Amino acid sequence: MAIYPTVILPGYLAGARDYFPLQQALEESGCPSRVVPLRVKDWIPTLGGRAVTPILQALQATIAATQAEFASPKVNLVGHSAGGWIARIYLGSVPYHGQVWAGRRQIASLVTLGSPHTSQERWTLTNLNFVNDHYPGAFWPEISYVCIAGESVLGCRWRWTSLPQPWLSWLAYSSYQLTVGVGDIWGDGITPISAAHLDGATNLTIPGIFHSSRGGRPWYGSPPALNTWSGYLQ
Repeated sequence: MAIYPTVILPGYLAGARDYFPLQQALEESGCPSRVVPLRVKDWIPTLGGRAVTPILQALQATIAATQAEFASPKVNLVGHSAGGWIARIYLGSVPYHGQVWAGRRQIASLVTLGSPHTSQERWTLTNLNFVNDHYPGAFWPEISYVCIAGESVLGCRWRWTSLPQPWLSWLAYSSYQLTVGVGDIWGDGITPISAAHLDGATNLTIPGIFHSSRGGRPWYGSPPALNTWSGYLQ
């Protein structure tokens, strides 16, 4: 049975080019895919916790174009990092800065990759509170929610430690603490496991997976991880 095409929504301050290898890998596995054509500068209007409306507009246009290209009633939506919780706004029916997106009619499954679905960081708090107040957990029963976390870095507050990756562990500690208030836990180096999962979703944790592919590290688009979550595409 053919599966719906997939739309990939990049993470915060990331451009579409970073996700072309993931797009290619999905297509080679038989899943037609398109990346929301964002550039780094497209994120500038959202800085400081402002509305992510420009990203939602780009997402809406890409979904419509993908549906038309493949004559498909629905698409699968893959959101990396902040793209995961931004996608949850797109699904919703409550006005967000004056606009209702109601995208759930177009989405078969939502797969989030290392997405911080909760945060205590003040710049993201307003937007994330909107999401979690109005659409807690795997909110829409007609959509398959799959949330993927990576388990590669244990946070440590000390730069000099016996851990294998002391600098990564120190940076992870800071990021985890900003996200959930605790730093000495496991995650993908940016997002702790607990924040990457949603109540009611299919929650998976993949050992050895980092938040991004920088430095040639295995990440959510690498074969071991991709082979784990791509099977959940509808």
